[in-house]
Amino acid sequence: MNFLQRIAIAALVVIGSALAAPGIAQAQQKFPVKPVRLVVAFTPGGTTDILARMVAPGMSETFGQPLVIESRPGAGGVLAASLVAKAPADGYTLLATSAALLISAVLSDNAQYNPLKDFASVAELGYSTTVLVVTPSLGVRTVKELAALANSKPVKLLFGSTGAGTSTHLSAERFRIAAGFKAQHVGFKGQSEFLIEIIAGRIHFGTSGLIVSLPFIKDGKLVALVVATPQRSPVLPDIPAAPEVLPGWGRDGSQAWLAPAGTPRAVRQQISRELARQLAQPEIRERLQNMGFTVASTTPEEHEKNLRADLVVFTRLVTEVGLKAK
Repeated sequence: MNFLQRIAIAALVVIGSALAAPGIAQAQQKFPVKPVRLVVAFTPGGTTDILARMVAPGMSETFGQPLVIESRPGAGGVLAASLVAKAPADGYTLLATSAALLISAVLSDNAQYNPLKDFASVAELGYSTTVLVVTPSLGVRTVKELAALANSKPVKLLFGSTGAGTSTHLSAERFRIAAGFKAQHVGFKGQSEFLIEIIAGRIHFGTSGLIVSLPFIKDGKLVALVVATPQRSPVLPDIPAAPEVLPGWGRDGSQAWLAPAGTPRAVRQQISRELARQLAQPEIRERLQNMGFTVASTTPEEHEKNLRADLVVFTRLVTEVGLKAK
């Protein structure tokens, strides 16, 4: 082999490497190449869980990898959040949660995570209509009747939530303060659990996402008194909206997915786009609307901005309702 032949072969090798490089880089950047774990912060049957199970099949099909749902309820969503915050920042572990992520951090002086520093935004999904429900055994049909009953009884009424410091807890506290009565809080792991206790009459009222409580309301097992929306809900047109009977009460927070801090933005954007595509599917959107859930998907950048704004709101809200740091 002469000198000119060696030069020609070397040039071909360089050209071949250059042509192959984009393909190699693309293969290295492909996501996902293994199952994605979605840690749900609350019990099966709650709003966060229902949303995850609605979009998981379609996302699994698109990605060519399973989106595996793992329920980790407890401590108002803190257990799940702490777990995901410590996971590898590669996009293969995600957190499905609610406003509880922020509220728990605000309430605690020794929070196990920082909602802004330990997580990277993926997307908001939207928000559920919040409804105040009571056990039928109370015999009340309006907020005024509930307040009158509470103020006339020597024993305080009991209300349920998904645990101290969660959005359902804070929402119920805001409700009772606006309605002008006292009640004792009882925490549970999930919405379905405390709703069953209200149905049974062992506790008396609570605030819940309509997506979870609507079947019980329609069956007459729960009595809806008011919804925390500017206007009446189309699925409960006979139930007054908060401005009509309780102006001091309103909606708190939204449903969202997050990843550990440091997760590549490109990966989070890919997940966000597919999540938005699934939520836009006519059958999913219609089903959610019929359950009182408003789809309002965002990009990671939009969610990050909203997260910071919500943290300010909840910090002020905790002071307003008189909840002290644990």
